[in-house]
Amino acid sequence: MIQSAHLDLTSRLPAVGTTVFTVMSALAAQHEAVNLGQGFPDFPCDPRLVGAATTAMQAGLNQYPPMTGVPALREQIARKIATVYHAQYDPATEITITAGATQAVMTAILCSVHPGDEVIVIEPAYDCYVPAIMLAGGTPICVSMTLGAEGYEVPWPQVAASVTPKTRMIIVNSPHNPTGSILRANDLQALGDIVRNTRILILSDEVYEHMVYDGVAHASICSIPALAERAFVVSSFGKTYHVTGWKVGYVAAPPALSAEFRKVHQFNVFTVNTPIQHALSHYMDEPAHYVNLPAFYQRKRDLFQEGLAGTRFRLLPADGTYFQCVDYSAVSDLPEDEFARWLTVEIGVAAIPVSAFYQTPRESGIIRFCFAKQDATLHTALARLAKV
Repeated sequence: MIQSAHLDLTSRLPAVGTTVFTVMSALAAQHEAVNLGQGFPDFPCDPRLVGAATTAMQAGLNQYPPMTGVPALREQIARKIATVYHAQYDPATEITITAGATQAVMTAILCSVHPGDEVIVIEPAYDCYVPAIMLAGGTPICVSMTLGAEGYEVPWPQVAASVTPKTRMIIVNSPHNPTGSILRANDLQALGDIVRNTRILILSDEVYEHMVYDGVAHASICSIPALAERAFVVSSFGKTYHVTGWKVGYVAAPPALSAEFRKVHQFNVFTVNTPIQHALSHYMDEPAHYVNLPAFYQRKRDLFQEGLAGTRFRLLPADGTYFQCVDYSAVSDLPEDEFARWLTVEIGVAAIPVSAFYQTPRESGIIRFCFAKQDATLHTALARLAKV
């Protein structure tokens, strides 16, 4: 038997443990709590999408596709981007299908960030960004969003002040997980001012692109040519079509960036589930499947907000994603992690502490709920939260 004590098992991620999503979901299951923590729907996807996947499998489309993805799917993505954002991407050289957005983020960082490089991360931030930077040998430089009457905002002067000659990349996420905030035209202008005449790349996580509410259009990085020419733009079919377990996403990037991306992509995943790609390509023939998504989720957001209106939770703006953050300071002075556990065990509703999205936990008295649930699930959760 090999004695592990004689092996050097130190990785570049010594401080990384089990994610808060796994911990809270396990706690919710243990106490039979309504799980509004982890961000996944509890309702099925469209049966037509499952049918398209079944048809592809039965048609024998079960072997390796091209490394960059099924051509028909890449062409559908290029058409969608052109229609929605008026941006032109060559499906052959500028769009790559990935094993979900997490792999796209990891690959974009690994192909462009090198030891000694700095990457600006805007916090609170989704938990895969910093570990990917560390695995690449880079240094994360964290800038915290500000929280005011209008919700969370990016402090662009502070982002600009964090730029150094070592800055290789800035990561942005809109619609934003966990805060539900969105970037607007003035934000893209500020970002453009920062990166102009620099070598800085942009990684834009836009997995919730079709979940922007109140008649506002998503401000995609790819809609601004000066930003798109230096950007990896990432999105996810899992979020858009209620199939998070399928783990299929994509990255759109100019030819030079895509070429470098694909060098890493071919060795860390090579390619992605063939029949699912064909099913998604077929399903994208009908744009209504994503065009109608804002109305679908806004109704759920409004239902959830109305249900919390009579409680002591203070609602923060939720302009995008399927997350609702609330300030619980009128309810308890417990730290966020302890309050989230108490809420799960004693009240029967699981949430995620926003402090978990910071490298150095910052206590603001805010937790995040996911409203991508059946109405019955939301009503059950609201009835329990009304007791707080």
